[in-house]
Amino acid sequence: MHIRRSFLTAIAAILIPAFAVPAAAQSRQPIKLVASFSILGDMVQRIGGKHVQVTTLVGANGDTHVYRPTPAAARAVSEADLLVVNGLKFEGWLERLIDASDFRGTQIVATEGIAPMSYDAADQEHAEHDAHGHEEHGRAEHDEHGHDEHGHEEHARAEHDEHRHEEDGHADHHDHGVFDPHAWQSLSNAVIYVDNITAALAKIDPKNAGVFYRNRRAYLAELQALDAEIRKSFARLPESSRTIVTSHDAFRYFGRDYGLNFVAPQGLSTESEASAQDVVRLIRQIRAQRIRAVFVENVADPRLMQRIADETNAAIGGTLYPGALSGPNGPAPTYLDMMRHNASTLAEALAP
Repeated sequence: MHIRRSFLTAIAAILIPAFAVPAAAQSRQPIKLVASFSILGDMVQRIGGKHVQVTTLVGANGDTHVYRPTPAAARAVSEADLLVVNGLKFEGWLERLIDASDFRGTQIVATEGIAPMSYDAADQEHAEHDAHGHEEHGRAEHDEHGHDEHGHEEHARAEHDEHRHEEDGHADHHDHGVFDPHAWQSLSNAVIYVDNITAALAKIDPKNAGVFYRNRRAYLAELQALDAEIRKSFARLPESSRTIVTSHDAFRYFGRDYGLNFVAPQGLSTESEASAQDVVRLIRQIRAQRIRAVFVENVADPRLMQRIADETNAAIGGTLYPGALSGPNGPAPTYLDMMRHNASTLAEALAP
């Protein structure tokens, strides 16, 4: 009997190492995840923590509108378990990239469930009506200061032509279709982004679902606290100070949430080209409404906005972050930091 037990013990000693699962293999490796741009990358990292390995295609200070995928991007997508994109036609290059990469993982659209804002003919007509409504006032302002407005218009056209995009010769607010894709500019929309990301991570890695949902709760609490903070900061702003001029039309959701009116020489995409007529109309509106500040963006050439400021004696109110985070040493290294920075920059410049 003793000999038999010794024999079985010896066999077990041989077989157990052969069939045992290594400790590292028992716990799932981090989810290989690709986010289309920096804001989504930050959200995913915040929810997934150490359980995700995030590759961001369009990084800090990068312009997703004009991004051109690289072979390295195609490789990253081909190896990804999960691809997180914004949707609403924001990533115009996405389908070509997926085809080139032979992606076989799971793709989620972070804006799924969001009610997008439309940018249709009615909006355009309303914007033009507002601009023309101030035209007479603009002429009076012009006469008061003795400016040769025709000369300024020609200068604006020259400035516009100097910075003309060679690849896209037409300006059209339908570059992204009929909906505004910049939905992350609403903190209430960000809750839906976070819910979609959390659900996708939990489905791929159910063992760590509890971690993901705990991270979600903490994140949502911060989003809601920041929303309340921003609402308070703009509540004291008079109606006459609520019109804001930015480079391109990326802040419609922000304006809706906080009662602000954003106008821009470019459309929804930085690839859109501001026509000379649009620039002149905006200059007239700034003069007529006595708008004191215009804002540049980290993803747009600031020279056109600087020229508009020079033509109208408006100040440059600061740099906003419409669709890309800053680097780690900048003012907007995370989504929460970005929203807080944009709000504080606007509130400070617009305060009476």
